[in-house]
Amino acid sequence: MPTPPAFSPGLSGATRPWPEEIRLRRAERRLEISFDDGARFSLPAEFLRVESPSAEVRGHGAQDARRVVAGCREVAITAVEPVGNYAVRLVFDDGHDSGLYSWTTLYELGRRRDELWADYLAQLAAHGLSRDP
Repeated sequence: MPTPPAFSPGLSGATRPWPEEIRLRRAERRLEISFDDGARFSLPAEFLRVESPSAEVRGHGAQDARRVVAGCREVAITAVEPVGNYAVRLVFDDGHDSGLYSWTTLYELGRRRDELWADYLAQLAAHGLSRDP
């Protein structure tokens, strides 16, 4: 399958850091994003799925606990949809599509990837869950 074209969010200075390019690498199951400050991140679909900013994963409020999402090792991103000039909606092949990934969210996920991934693996272990479907 050919690589889809890159999504270029455009130039605005309204939000910093600002993405210069977002590219979905379907075969590798990852999203590559580069920012105007030189930061570049290659984020696996599984990581983006389990760290979704959606209420389904994050909870609906202060009283609602964050949900540990298991069984996403094989998940893929099927679409990257622009939302205004501030975010993208990622559509996953497991049906999840409710998280809006703002530029700030994507930047922080990239910057904190190792820390967040280690925490996720620890949470899986603590709950007796697996990355496997």
